[in-house]
Amino acid sequence: MKAIINARIYDYKKYIENGYVVFDKKIIKVGKMSDFTNEGYQLIDAKGQLLLPNFVCAHSHIYSIFARGLALPFNPTNFQEILDQMWWKLDSQIDNDITYYSGIAAGSEFLLNGVTTIIDHHASGTDIIGSLSSLKKSLVNTLHLRSLLCFETSDRFDIKDCIKENVSFAIHNHNEHIGGLFGMHASMSLSNESLKLISKKIKDIPIHIHVAESEMDEEDSYHKYGMNILCRLDKYHLVNKDSLIVHGVHIKDEELQIVKDRGAYMVVNTTSNLNNAVGVPDIKKYLDYKIPVMIGNDGLSSSMATEYLNAYYLTHLKNNSPTAMGLGNVIDFINNAYNYVGRRLGINIGRINENYVADFMVVPYTPFTEMNSNNAFGHLFFGLFPNFRPNDVYVDGMRLVKNGELVSKKAKEELMQARKYSEKLWKKVKEI
Repeated sequence: MKAIINARIYDYKKYIENGYVVFDKKIIKVGKMSDFTNEGYQLIDAKGQLLLPNFVCAHSHIYSIFARGLALPFNPTNFQEILDQMWWKLDSQIDNDITYYSGIAAGSEFLLNGVTTIIDHHASGTDIIGSLSSLKKSLVNTLHLRSLLCFETSDRFDIKDCIKENVSFAIHNHNEHIGGLFGMHASMSLSNESLKLISKKIKDIPIHIHVAESEMDEEDSYHKYGMNILCRLDKYHLVNKDSLIVHGVHIKDEELQIVKDRGAYMVVNTTSNLNNAVGVPDIKKYLDYKIPVMIGNDGLSSSMATEYLNAYYLTHLKNNSPTAMGLGNVIDFINNAYNYVGRRLGINIGRINENYVADFMVVPYTPFTEMNSNNAFGHLFFGLFPNFRPNDVYVDGMRLVKNGELVSKKAKEELMQARKYSEKLWKKVKEI
């Protein structure tokens, strides 16, 4: 067994100024250094560092990492044209090999940022069947991350293949590292016929869907079907417990009531919303409805610290109030993600406690003011999040990042191969 000693320990509930953690795959003991006895442990000195649970990204598009630097004819005037001119061109050309290597590239960046559990929303028009297994192979088998995966069902693709991939993966993949959800793109790319098919096959698998990311999504639903998006989805009994309702920038009050009543979650992606100029989610209203909120990155920055910062500051701006969201709310978002993932994967995660999985990171931090149990998150949020980079990252007690670099030789080798597959994708996209 190993023991990290002389660390400041913080897990969003408790703070230990100078403590230790004994662990193997799970955490065995936690306490103050004054009570520590070395029983032959392998010692790792974390003096001058803060030990934290690893982060969860509650919504991502891992394949989007291969869009960096891609130059295409691009002059969108609305959100649909962003999809048409960029993202739908890109994902239409993704095959299973490209999916695998995008997972290596994005997963490695997440890992270096202390993000070791990822809820991903995948799309690949060239290969649908087997795509989630390819992503699992890179994220779980090679990088040893935890993931909840789904395929973005859309009328752009073969609906039956989308349904088969989602359902089959969710049924056959359930352990401490992997699980499945039922992915749907958005109301505007799913006909009533498609929703009927999904409704017949989905069973109790929670959906993972973009809702009201732009006004166009709501307008499309009301114009075509005479009802708002969540009302339409609920008509087909698709909004079930643990469903992930993503974005919600233009969601209506009656829809929020459905989210609450069905036991679903709102997942906000503030940075992406800013980038696409679709608006800012009204997180305060979600909280007023007592809906649990989680934070994603929508495939942009691999830093969840950045996403927490942007959600906090933009909520103040949207509501014209510096108290519209407190640091306690951000802690709730982080804890909601731990609770969600823990329930879906059947693990105890997100605490530095006995019998919790040993998923944690060690981050250099020297406080210039007093740090205690009352202000620890303030130090984390204002002191560390703006320039966040862990020294070491552990999953299941294995050190996957050491001194800011990947440990796994295989992961490094596979990462070097990713460039070839991004070039392959770029060539295909530019030929469209």
